[in-house]
Amino acid sequence: MNSQRSLPVRILRGLWQAIDGARKVFLNLLFLLLIYLLWVLVLKPEEPLRMRGKTTLVVRPYGVVVEEYSGTPLDRALQQLTTVTPEETRLRDLVGAIDRAADDGRISQMVIETDYMWGIGLASLQELERAVTGFKARGKPVVAMADVLGQQQYYLAALADEIWLSPDGLVWIDGYSNYRHFYRDGLEKLAVEVNLFRAGEYKSAMEPFVRDDMSPEAKEDALFWIGSLWQQYLDGVSRNRGVPLETLSRAIDEFADRIEAVEGDFAAFALQLGLVDRLISRPQARQELAARAAPNDAGDSYRAVGVEHYLEITDAALRPAPANRIAVVVAEGEILPGHRESGRVGAESTAGELRSIGRDSDVKAVVLRVDSPGGEIMASELIRREVQALRDGGRTVVVSMGDVAASGGYWISMGADEVWASPATITGSIGVYGMIPTFAATLDKIGIHADGVGTTRMAGKLRIDRPLDPDLRRIFQASTEHAYRDFVTLVAEAREMSPAEVHEVARGRVWSGAQAVERKLVDRTGTLKDAIDAAARIAGLGADYAVTWSEPEVTAFEGFVLELTSGAAVSLGRHLTGEGPIHAGLVQRLLDDVQRLLRRDGALTIAAHCLCGIE
Repeated sequence: MNSQRSLPVRILRGLWQAIDGARKVFLNLLFLLLIYLLWVLVLKPEEPLRMRGKTTLVVRPYGVVVEEYSGTPLDRALQQLTTVTPEETRLRDLVGAIDRAADDGRISQMVIETDYMWGIGLASLQELERAVTGFKARGKPVVAMADVLGQQQYYLAALADEIWLSPDGLVWIDGYSNYRHFYRDGLEKLAVEVNLFRAGEYKSAMEPFVRDDMSPEAKEDALFWIGSLWQQYLDGVSRNRGVPLETLSRAIDEFADRIEAVEGDFAAFALQLGLVDRLISRPQARQELAARAAPNDAGDSYRAVGVEHYLEITDAALRPAPANRIAVVVAEGEILPGHRESGRVGAESTAGELRSIGRDSDVKAVVLRVDSPGGEIMASELIRREVQALRDGGRTVVVSMGDVAASGGYWISMGADEVWASPATITGSIGVYGMIPTFAATLDKIGIHADGVGTTRMAGKLRIDRPLDPDLRRIFQASTEHAYRDFVTLVAEAREMSPAEVHEVARGRVWSGAQAVERKLVDRTGTLKDAIDAAARIAGLGADYAVTWSEPEVTAFEGFVLELTSGAAVSLGRHLTGEGPIHAGLVQRLLDDVQRLLRRDGALTIAAHCLCGIE
């Protein structure tokens, strides 16, 4: 039988595929049209740009608080229409709304709700603390409401004048920790050989692949910097709640005894300790807040506006921007080669973004907001050179470090005029590692063997199906040490220190922002606003400038879809609530680590990555 289809059959098959494709396009466009009609007829506010007095600003972060949304704008818009609870909230939206509301006579009070927030860094919490403190300084009260307050949620709630907890609620504060999974035994059972090269005895990012426990150096390092962050956490809670540090620390150490003493009533324990002010149900809280400000039209709650809707309303009232601009560029996530979407720092995409800003004559200064644990060295250096090129071209560049700016995240910061960090920024980790896994013994177990010939002594040695050659081991270790010397030299030149001084505080050690200032690794501690003010000062702009954020480019089609869906997404967000997060489990963490191990498909990976975090 002839395996080739006849010409008429192929023509009919092609026509059918074309018809089927046209059907899908038509249905998709019809779906978008229905969304638009839903927005216009049902969800679109009748008067979107009007807001009455005695309105309460509701600050309700959803998901993880980030510097920049991950994914594309279109992905985010479609996700908002297909899921109930957003997975991310931008820090700058929260801060911007609070700052605007402080001077808005229509906003009489603020409510902070933390139950939908899954995660936030301490540095981000300190950014919010500045904004909330400014709001309260205008004489406007702030109330926090919650059912459950974890450690991160509690710090945010503690910024309020009052914390109202559900009578069946819970406050859980247990301290910071730094735990990881270690894979050596498992990899040995699989006969996987992990060849690790590193420079800096404290550079522990890849220890889990060669050890079954944390090294003494890693424990010493981690205890030092997480101790600094924990002290800042306690200081912040004590400062905002008026609970003595000794009382708070003792209650955590005696947690089990204290809970038993109140017969397992977590809410009573929190009230007794002074962590919360009232135990009150949500219906009672809504009526209380309505009495303090104004009721809503239905009379069953208080008149409120959410952050996203409030920004939409107030954007229309902003004055025209001055000609001089300070551009804020976000570098958030792992630093990788090539072009990456938001949430990952792509060497080409981020460098291109910086080059584009350099061509804009209205931009007089740039603030690089870094929230990255690092990544590949070549990618980091490409970005740093673009930062340096901006300075060489006459632009002022200031770095503002967020929750994490370590290893490669610190590397890209070295081209700036000034470097600012939050006291709680995780930074430093000036060290380098290289790694390549080999699977010869693993393949031997199932009867697969590699053999052959090459034209030189080195030919065919860089293979993951053969044991690593001793010459290659020497080459890779020398390359790793060379990269570390480059890192130290770069920091020494940027920070006006000697290489010996840098080496003393480098060697892969991690520091908090407060500790980094003491060691001259950053210039000052402060918020993003402080860094923006510094950029204006260095550039000599005075007060006549506007701050703009560099956003991902949107295609024409994405813009069309966003126009159709944005109103519906905002309205749905005001009316719907959802479930909490699904935390990544052991399997996902293992897969993430293995992905880093195999990133170069068997080739040597030389990276400056911190892999440091707290729980």
